[in-house]
Amino acid sequence: MPYIKKELRPNLDDVVEAMENACVCANGDLNYILYSFCKRYVTPSYNNYKNFCGELRQCATEIERRILGPYEDEKIIENGDVN
Repeated sequence: MPYIKKELRPNLDDVVEAMENACVCANGDLNYILYSFCKRYVTPSYNNYKNFCGELRQCATEIERRILGPYEDEKIIENGDVN
């Protein structure tokens, strides 16, 4: 995860809070937002699109590693592992 400097986080946290206030969900809303952002604001070039896609992939990997993995471990303890 590319941890950004603490002084840059408040503005981005405002965006996250605005998404929460708008009830953005991972049911298509998030996909629409990210696609629209890319289409509107990423300067067209192979490298820029590649970098944008890389950011999305790395975010998914980080969610799996830091959130989903520990959740799965918790559920294994709670419900037992598959034999």
